[in-house]
Amino acid sequence: MSAARDPWLDNVKTVLVTIVVVGHAVVLLPYSSVEQRAYDFIYYFHIPVFVLVTGYLSRSFRYSPRHIWSLLTTLVLPYFVFSWVMVMFRHHVGDTPMLDPIWTNPRWPMWYLAVLVIWRLATPVLRLHWVMVPISIGVSLLAGQTDQELFDLNRAMGLLPFFVVGLHLTPQLLDLSKRRFAWVVGLVVMAGIWWLADHTDDYWSTQWLYYRSAYESLGAGAAEGAWIRARLIVVSLAGCFAVLSLIPRRRTFLTDMGAYTMVVYLFHGFLVRYAEYEEWARFLPSNDWASLVIIVVLAVAWGLFLGWPPVAKKLNHLVDPVNSLFTPKFAAKQALRR
Repeated sequence: MSAARDPWLDNVKTVLVTIVVVGHAVVLLPYSSVEQRAYDFIYYFHIPVFVLVTGYLSRSFRYSPRHIWSLLTTLVLPYFVFSWVMVMFRHHVGDTPMLDPIWTNPRWPMWYLAVLVIWRLATPVLRLHWVMVPISIGVSLLAGQTDQELFDLNRAMGLLPFFVVGLHLTPQLLDLSKRRFAWVVGLVVMAGIWWLADHTDDYWSTQWLYYRSAYESLGAGAAEGAWIRARLIVVSLAGCFAVLSLIPRRRTFLTDMGAYTMVVYLFHGFLVRYAEYEEWARFLPSNDWASLVIIVVLAVAWGLFLGWPPVAKKLNHLVDPVNSLFTPKFAAKQALRR
């Protein structure tokens, strides 16, 4: 790993993508109040903080040949390839009907690549001035009045504030989550979100946590829907701070995995879907809490295994074939010229 890399950011990336795996694995559990509470708890913060950190790491994006090439090879190409592979996997292994269209209406978990391309292309404009933060919130609140499934535009607009906040975060502001007693505040916030997760239906339904559906489809008018989403944005931003405050700042066993989060993201779903098709949940104990603990442990283990450098480096050839093939050769030639 390059000495210039920030170990804390790599730890953050590893933890966040592992939480994604856990969030997707929890749905394997039979429905219960425990399963629903755990699911809602994760979804209050894990997508927003993932988006916020992505925004922070996108600050340098420019309309340059190097950045556009990187966008095409690391996001656009994997999007088309893995969207097709996932649909084929679900059809042939899961015996589900063919989904159409494959690429213009992204399916789980491909939506993130599609909206990230949109956000990255908008980055030079979104980072011009801090006023883009309130503007992005306005866009998110208004987006709930429409229903745009093309490339998951509804979710791109709904989650936009977190990406824009990330773009405008400075290292100094981000350091607030690293202060000495920030973790104490983080634990209190997480405890509050855990309580809220047990009362989600008292305020809004789980569907609101995806920032995707139109207000009307969720049974709310324009004003009520905007008010619910505004409160959710506040809760999610607090959750973002809490998660970041709890992640180790020093180099750990998680650090080297931070370079391979895309590998974990794109490959974890195959095992999760296979477990769903084969109904592996039938082997879990009848106790809801015991089942939850087992699923979380197995999901974490699966995420860390995929991110483990000896495994991830090999899988990365499939995730990023262009750069895996040409970048090492280019680097070797440059080294010989020195």
